[in-house]
Amino acid sequence: MLTKKQLDLLQFIQKRVQRDGVPPSFDEMKVALDLRSKSGIHRLITALEERGFIRRLAHRARAIEIVRLPESMGGEPTTGFHPRVIDGDRPSGPRPANSEPVRAASVQVPMMGRIAAGVPIEAISEVSHHVAVPGQMLSSTGEHYALEVKGDSMIEAGINHGDVVVIRETNVADNGDIVVALVEGHEATLKRFFRRGNAIALEAANPAYETRVFPEDKVEVQGKLVGLIRTY
Repeated sequence: MLTKKQLDLLQFIQKRVQRDGVPPSFDEMKVALDLRSKSGIHRLITALEERGFIRRLAHRARAIEIVRLPESMGGEPTTGFHPRVIDGDRPSGPRPANSEPVRAASVQVPMMGRIAAGVPIEAISEVSHHVAVPGQMLSSTGEHYALEVKGDSMIEAGINHGDVVVIRETNVADNGDIVVALVEGHEATLKRFFRRGNAIALEAANPAYETRVFPEDKVEVQGKLVGLIRTY
């Protein structure tokens, strides 16, 4: 959720980009929001970037790009991740002749255990069994694995208790990515990733849970969310 000032700034940037093709200067933002100094604008810009609404581009003047918009401005209802959900136990009909081919009907990926979408639980790194995942859900590069979700802290991102999330292995993430994070070497959790200077913020998608902030050397990214499987 954005504060009023953050929303006001995002709206002002969007209007100026639509009108002029370039974002406003920091001085123009300061005047528009009736702030006394540009430091307040810097804080608002940082907050919008951390929440995945804008991106600052290096080595360019007025280097701000709008990545997405909140619902109040006509954006998508989820916060960045749009899960590719495969409903289990439902037969699929024949594929239309003009549809795009998929890479494979299904691929077996290892189920590595459970992941907490809430308070972190002990990480489970041993393969318990394999699950069939539609080939179109997987990225074209990298290894993948699956985890069962326990908890409700990511419900506003469309991830529910009991879902199986499909993860692409990687140790890097961009602000706003939903990741599997290993905290202090032994606790695993599924959260949205934000870098704040020398710290890492792990943000829930449920207002009942507070954002947890750790020194960057205490958090290890183990993969990014690429899809989920839901069985009814």
